[in-house]
Amino acid sequence: MERAPFQFKQFAVDDKGYAMKVGTDGVLLGAWANVPRDGRFLDIGTGCGLIALMLAQRSLAHIAAIEIENDAIQQSEQNFKNSHWADRLTAIEGAVQQYNPGSKFNLIVSNPPFFSNSLKAPEKQRSAARHNDTLPPEALLYAVDKLLSTDGIFAFILPVQEAQSLIAIAQSYHLYLNRSCLVFSKEGKQPNRLMGELSRSEYTLIQETLCIRTIDGKYSQAYRNLTEPFYLMLKDV
Repeated sequence: MERAPFQFKQFAVDDKGYAMKVGTDGVLLGAWANVPRDGRFLDIGTGCGLIALMLAQRSLAHIAAIEIENDAIQQSEQNFKNSHWADRLTAIEGAVQQYNPGSKFNLIVSNPPFFSNSLKAPEKQRSAARHNDTLPPEALLYAVDKLLSTDGIFAFILPVQEAQSLIAIAQSYHLYLNRSCLVFSKEGKQPNRLMGELSRSEYTLIQETLCIRTIDGKYSQAYRNLTEPFYLMLKDV
């Protein structure tokens, strides 16, 4: 049976054309990142367009969403057309390293591929989405440095080890961590994700934590508060 589009409060995401389906990482980043009221935003590796749609809901900005996979970009383009913000969302097929829009962005976000040394998935699309062969950290940061405005923010989500590596490399591009959030899938476990915001200025680091589920397996109030503007409902299972 064909999977129905994932219905959020103000938009729907059809992800059947994309190997990596709607997931918690994208929702977390789209909800957590500091989002200016307007300007020009860029979503790197948009996939089915989830984060770009969340940014559109949270702002009045014009949002470019770039993706290297043809099937995924067609899917995101359709999701944008079906949303309330079609006039502010643009899907772009291609590698961000070669992207030259002519002007810079005051917010760049990315839920990038992250498995560099693990066994690759058999499906070509899923493998490309999860492995960083096509977008290693240096290439991602090179693109961010080229495309980010002087006072812009780059927000990302990665597994903790990969995030720490990205943060270290970013300093060579004069991009500095100003805000971070360690994400715990459940109270009592080790953090499995890190969200971060980089900018061209060094500020006092704001450090946050977020537990998705409490010790008894229920969604935490903090996670509910963060995602409430988007999810229709959160059911504890």
